[in-house]
Amino acid sequence: MSSPDPQVRGARNRSAPTPSRGPVVAVTGAASGVGDLLTRRLVASGEIKQVIAIDERRGEVPEARWHILDVRDPAIAEKLRGADVVVHLALDLDLERDAAARTAYNVRGTQTVLTAAAAAGVHRVVLCTSAMVYGALPDNDVPLSEDAELRATAEATGVGDLLEMERLARRAPRAHPGLNVTVVRPAVLVGGTDTALTRYFESPRLLVVAGSRPTWQFCHVDDLVSALEYAALEKVEGELAVGCDGWLEQEEIEELSGIRRMELPSAVALGAAARLHRIGLTPSPAGDLAYTMHPWVVSVGRLHDAGWRPRWTNEEVLGALLEEVAGRHTVAGRRLGRKDATAAGAAGATVALLGAAAVVRRARKARRRL
Repeated sequence: MSSPDPQVRGARNRSAPTPSRGPVVAVTGAASGVGDLLTRRLVASGEIKQVIAIDERRGEVPEARWHILDVRDPAIAEKLRGADVVVHLALDLDLERDAAARTAYNVRGTQTVLTAAAAAGVHRVVLCTSAMVYGALPDNDVPLSEDAELRATAEATGVGDLLEMERLARRAPRAHPGLNVTVVRPAVLVGGTDTALTRYFESPRLLVVAGSRPTWQFCHVDDLVSALEYAALEKVEGELAVGCDGWLEQEEIEELSGIRRMELPSAVALGAAARLHRIGLTPSPAGDLAYTMHPWVVSVGRLHDAGWRPRWTNEEVLGALLEEVAGRHTVAGRRLGRKDATAAGAAGATVALLGAAAVVRRARKARRRL
């Protein structure tokens, strides 16, 4: 789109405000979380013509045009007519949610949005997944290129859903010529989020698996929202990582947080995590541990090349996270009530969970012998 004549631009600025000639942007999941923050940012932008907000309930941004429906409903295609860009943020990554129901919502929702966007004449969809799709592996480059192979498996919470969403994103332009898809992959997201990785910092001790090489890179939700705005305005495209510049080693994390480590052999840590999850004592599968063991920090080169910069540093985001989780007590991914945490104590809480798992196993064996 060519720029208007400078004299015309100046005349507009001196006269009454006129609607922006920028894109019409639709946001799914607009009533809460990242979707709410992005909707607020877009309606305040002078570069956006209109914001279409879609969710199962009405949010608190009256300037947006609201449509109340489930993103899995094919009727969403009609609601997207007139939009230039769709930012799809209607995701369910709740640790406590049934995994099958979560997957059904995330994958079907993404598939429906991509198909509906193409049918409605939308030319770009922005998906938000996670840098977790690269996988946490001992031989990862530090940092990983944004073009690095996606080597994650479906063993960590929600990662299987994100990998399937990425697969749908790659297929969409072939299935729907004229539809472009931009994928945004944040590092450890902080700011009103509840994940296995944020819960790691609610523990009385930071679990470190012996022989592992943890590295930490954070992404504050404010920086994610500004990166999504860049993508919505088509200032950047393709597969993008977003996060703070650089990373922190585990020793720096411990020094900055003041939380001491509890080191366990790999077999003990992974075996206990798998057993506790299998019997329902913790929401996090053993696969989540890999992301606290091996590096998966990413380059944010494409956003940098487009002129974007993070406003937060890793140290600042860690500080914000510690403030946010203060007073919460989590052991092995399971939230404890204040009384539980006080009674169990730091190491005692872990022993209690491991002991509970052993008791359940013994009980099951006893029932099988009857």
